[in-house]
Amino acid sequence: MWSCAVFGLWWCGQLVELPGSLWSGGFIALQLFAAAQLLLPVLLLQPEKRDRFFYLFWAVTLLLSIWLINQLSPVGGWQSLLAAVKSSHLLLVATLIGAALARYVQRLWEIVPVCIVMTLADLGSWLGGPTAGFSREIQHYYLAPEGPPPLIDMFLVKLVIPGPAGLAPVFGISDWIMVAFFAIVAHRYAINDNLIGSPGETLARQIRICRYLPVSVVALFVAIVLAHATGLFIPALPLMALVMFLWYAVRLLLRQRPDKADDF
Repeated sequence: MWSCAVFGLWWCGQLVELPGSLWSGGFIALQLFAAAQLLLPVLLLQPEKRDRFFYLFWAVTLLLSIWLINQLSPVGGWQSLLAAVKSSHLLLVATLIGAALARYVQRLWEIVPVCIVMTLADLGSWLGGPTAGFSREIQHYYLAPEGPPPLIDMFLVKLVIPGPAGLAPVFGISDWIMVAFFAIVAHRYAINDNLIGSPGETLARQIRICRYLPVSVVALFVAIVLAHATGLFIPALPLMALVMFLWYAVRLLLRQRPDKADDF
């Protein structure tokens, strides 16, 4: 359904002759909000003990599925539809990985080292690591497409940008992994991260969609808007880590009780 909605937005985006920042921001916000609804079913999953072979098997299977779907190369309008399907597949894979990682958080304070590590790793990679090279490759390819896309392109989520650009890479699979991770951790510790209403689990049980907007999705949107406004490649993970750290800290200060201090 998300793929069809994105394809419909792509068709509508072709009608916008003079796209501006407001149009682009609106299109991206709408697609991220729709993608956030895909997190609701995962909030109902119950943690179960799994062995290493289980995770190894599914890791290989999911990576193989990403590679296989990128071997398809249709032409014309089908290319945009396939790009939407690829992006929805990446969101699904990232959500499952985020859910698997979230089950290892035994205390809520453990998100502090997670935020620190993801910030340092992403900044280091952006300043002088693989991300710096990948960003140059992607920028060069989409400015002057020639030959097959870079390998890293298969791990980038494409969203609709109004105008002739169509679907363009907006963020990576790792960004959505952390979006799902933070949403599920909030759910596990009964913290309502939904900015527009009831907790996600309540909405999922009542099958009420279009009412879930977790903080992590908003943090990702802010990072995307900053990158789009400045024309620079800005890593999303450090900003997401900062926003989520502040969010959890404020919520814990509001709800913490002396007799429940051991729970954290």
